Formats: sequence, structure tokens, C-alpha cells
Amino acid sequence: KNEKGWVIVIDPGHGGKDPGALGSISREKDITLAIALKTGAYIEQNIKNATVIYTRRDDSTVELRDRPKIANKANADLFISIHANWAKVKNVAGAETYIMGHAKDQANLEVAMTENAVMLLEDDYTAKYEGFDPKSSESYIMFELLQDAFLDQSLRFASILQSNFKELAQRRDREVRQAGFLVLRETSMPSVLIETGYLSNKKENSFLMTDAGRSEIAHSIYGSLVIYLN
Repeated sequence: KNEKGWVIVIDPGHGGKDPGALGSISREKDITLAIALKTGAYIEQNIKNATVIYTRRDDSTVELRDRPKIANKANADLFISIHANWAKVKNVAGAETYIMGHAKDQANLEVAMTENAVMLLEDDYTAKYEGFDPKSSESYIMFELLQDAFLDQSLRFASILQSNFKELAQRRDREVRQAGFLVLRETSMPSVLIETGYLSNKKENSFLMTDAGRSEIAHSIYGSLVIYLN
């Protein structure tokens, strides 16, 4: 906790030239921004000593490595990255929260690979990311657990999130998972990456396209934060 109270960094995934996952009538970048702004508003209205910092507040392009830098520079207490998922199997649905760590199964590794691959859109990415290849599983073995120091707190917050998604937002609980996300690796505070739902699932896509659905997800994140900070 800083002298100015709690500093919470909210990171709406993707944006600008990077649309993220695509549903039939949706783009991940729009959904993540809407949920992020709602979440931040709940926090600012209800937690007196909290400051919210966004990695983006509009449809702008933010490089992957700049997202954790914003949080580190702000000396943040918590980093929350908001995303939406996509799967080949159309009936997969639910919310899952990731913390930094070794992907124990292929599905988790694939989600991290997809989210990390946005670096390929950036100019000169090999130099910026020191030869890290988002598509090679060897890269992930090398980049284990720099987040170890914050693992317990990240896990605690992630667990509260998952229970709120289930109880408050009536989402299918896809549990807390671990994988090597670049945005989580580079942060120097407890950090989570939320996959709020699946745009490949017709029903869930519709839910995430509604104002009510986005509010339920945002309210779940805000409610989890209250419990975590207390």
C-alpha cells in the first residue's frame, strides 16, 4: 500500500491494431475495455483510498511489454489484466483466472501462447523481447517463476475472483490456472490475467456483448478486490 492508498492497475487486453479474439459480432478489445472501465469506476466510487490506473482508456495500441512497465512505474499493489477467450470447441464456456507459472497442461500453454503472440505485431519484436518466441514451448521453460515472491497473493486474489464469477456472475468456474504470460512475468506486484468468457461460445458471446453481462463481470472483479484488500 502506497502513501496515497491502494494503487490498482487495470489492463484491458489488446486494443488499436490488435483486435484480440473475434466472436461472430464481437472483438475482444472492445469487451475488455468496457469491462475494465466499469471495474475501475466501481473501485473509484466505492473504495475511498484507491487509485485506478489503466494501461489504456480507449481503442489505442499498447505494446505488450509496456503494460507491466506502467504498473511497475506506478508502484502498483495489484495488476489485473482483462481478456476474453476463444476455443475451437464451441461449447466451451466459463471464466478462468491465470497466475504466472508453469503451464501444467497444453490448453493453458496454448492460451498463453495466443495472448503472448500479439508481440509479433510489433516492430522489431525480437530485439525488444530478447529472442523470446511466443510460439515455442522452449521459451516458456526458460521463463519460470520470477513471480514467485507474489505467488501466494496472486493465488489468493485469483481464488476469490473465481468464486465471485461463479456466485455473482453465474459463470461456469474454469478455476485458477498457471501459465507463462509475458504481462504477468514482468510485473513486480501480485498479478492476475482474467479470461472473462469465450467469444467462440454463442451464449457467452451474447452475454459479454450486453451491458448487463459486462456489469456483472466488473462487479465480480470489484467485489473480489474489496475482499482481497480487507
